[in-house]
Amino acid sequence: MRTSWNGAISFGLVTIPVKLYSATEPKDVAFHQVHRKDGGRVRFKRVCTKCGQEVPYSDIASGYELPSGEIVVLTDEDLANLPLPTSRRIDVLLFASMEQVDPIFFDKPYYLEPEAQGTKPYVLLRNALENSGKVAIAKVALRQRESLAILRVREGVVVLETMLWPDEVREPDFMFLEEDVDVRPQELQMASSLIETMAGDFKPDQYEDAYRKALQQLIEAKIEGKQIVPPKPEEQVPAAADLLSALRASVEAAKKGRPRDEARRDGEAGEREEIREVEQGQGAKAKAKGGTRKSA
Repeated sequence: MRTSWNGAISFGLVTIPVKLYSATEPKDVAFHQVHRKDGGRVRFKRVCTKCGQEVPYSDIASGYELPSGEIVVLTDEDLANLPLPTSRRIDVLLFASMEQVDPIFFDKPYYLEPEAQGTKPYVLLRNALENSGKVAIAKVALRQRESLAILRVREGVVVLETMLWPDEVREPDFMFLEEDVDVRPQELQMASSLIETMAGDFKPDQYEDAYRKALQQLIEAKIEGKQIVPPKPEEQVPAAADLLSALRASVEAAKKGRPRDEARRDGEAGEREEIREVEQGQGAKAKAKGGTRKSA
């Protein structure tokens, strides 16, 4: 892994020098934009809309557009002079329970490795965090942007998780929140039963990116000149007659470990069978009433 930042954790009067590494690595298949006819790479030029000339990167500055359309130009020197006290420091503000931190605030995780002279205080902070069951709330500046962050422990390593500011999280403003939706007790009970039936331990290694795997197979086939055969489309199963029957079928499928589509078909069949039984029962009652009248 390559170091992306050097600084220190400020923990009370204790300073812990650390290196920062990105904890995640996107595995998306990378593509270039090319000319369809000859496969040549398509490149983009930075062209000024006023003079029409190509602009070298060294001459590019940051511009803030005013409502009037005017541009306020900010140079690298302007930005460098802004007060940023946490530019080389992870400043611990307080310690809190992880349950108090909504995951919607999480942005990007980083591993922190101690410098040689900071190993002991690093291990001390790590062990203290683990024993307390809490996380550290901190401030840090990365790439000229200050963020809130948390420090937590994962597999013996302190992880820095940058967070969004509260005003960067949108409020959920949806019409259905104002509606009075009637959920029947039987439906709620069946949904709870489904959750209990499907409960288990989350093991990330059990899952894979099927789309990326298919994309890589497609590329390999193209390289070898093979004919690409599209996968057979999955059979579209009609939706269940009602919510309760869908939940009932889902619970049965989860118990037996059967595919959802198969369970849905069985659930619908069971629903139709129940309807037939009810209708037959009503018919038998009607015949019995008729026979009683004739005897009278």
